[in-house]
Amino acid sequence: MGYLAFGHPFLDGNGRTIVTLFSALAQRAGFSVDWSATDKDAYLDALSKEIDTPSKGHLDNYLERFIRDPIAHEELAAQVIKVPGLDGRPPAGDENEVVGNVDAPEVKAQYQALLVKRGTKK
Repeated sequence: MGYLAFGHPFLDGNGRTIVTLFSALAQRAGFSVDWSATDKDAYLDALSKEIDTPSKGHLDNYLERFIRDPIAHEELAAQVIKVPGLDGRPPAGDENEVVGNVDAPEVKAQYQALLVKRGTKK
């Protein structure tokens, strides 16, 4: 999973693709991940750490407790759709909405605050 995250280091917009691809690979390898039991914020924290310092096992360590027996190939899509935060519906207070022109001072301030919240900027 870490290699997928490092190879495509975008936290916003491609989570379902990475989860779907990894789920298909895991199924072929004889296991599955119970994504519905994961926590989106904890997962994104582990994902961010994996991107910043690859091959240190951040995602492996987080996902290890959610490893289950493999599920049927036909169930993979349904499993990903059930994942809270990755189901395609924006949560209340979604941080990824377009709020204005990126040159506007208030928009820049919101973006800087988001970077600080994610721990990518002090």
